[in-house]
Amino acid sequence: MANPENLLSDLDQLQDELALALDNQDWERLGQLNARVRPTVEPLMAELEQGRLDATLVRERLEALNRFVAEADAAAVKARDEAKASLKGVSQNRNAAKTYQNVSSNRQR
Repeated sequence: MANPENLLSDLDQLQDELALALDNQDWERLGQLNARVRPTVEPLMAELEQGRLDATLVRERLEALNRFVAEADAAAVKARDEAKASLKGVSQNRNAAKTYQNVSSNRQR
């Protein structure tokens, strides 16, 4: 049986690491940390069910985790949209270069 206070501390630590990875837009690290969420939360919930943890403390942390998920989702959508716009710009530049090359080639004939 794990110490309930350590379980709360582990979740707090994980949330801090998640927030740092999000601030740095380190999507790979976020993926790694995401894999740790369930193994961190499950023992916490077991301790809660056994009455060894204050429900208020657990609820507050889970609500904070939910807020983080919403923020991470919004940041991921924004990053995706920025990458999409950047790729569209590259494509437009490539098309413009091809058009210029075609026009230049036709003039030389």
